[in-house]
Amino acid sequence: MSVFNGMFPIVKGKEAAARAFAAEVIGAHKADFVAVQGRSKTTRETWAIQETPMGSFMLVWFDGDVEKAFTDLASDDSEFVTWFRAQVKDVTGVDLGAPPEGPPPDVLIDWRS
Repeated sequence: MSVFNGMFPIVKGKEAAARAFAAEVIGAHKADFVAVQGRSKTTRETWAIQETPMGSFMLVWFDGDVEKAFTDLASDDSEFVTWFRAQVKDVTGVDLGAPPEGPPPDVLIDWRS
C-alpha cells in the first residue's frame, strides 16, 4: 500500500462543477466508485477544494495501490470510469487517460500510529 497526495488545478469558473462532480460520485455513482476503489485496494480517499490567490485546486489524497488506481483510471472503458475521466478533464483539464506530464507528487512524510 502507498499513499497519493496530489493537487489538480480547477479550471477557472468550474468550482461549482467540481462540487457537483464530487456530490455525484458519492451520491448517484457511489456503488461504482466503491467498486473501483476496491480494485485498487483504496481504503480511504479525500477530496478538498483549496482556494488560493493562484486559483482553486482540487486536493486529492488516498491510501491504496496508487499505481493500479491510476492504471485502471487510464485504461478502464466501463461507463463509470469513462464518465469519471470526462468529469476530471472538464473540471481540471487533467486527462487521466494520458501519461502524466511530470513525476508523481513526492510524499515527504507518511506517518501512521
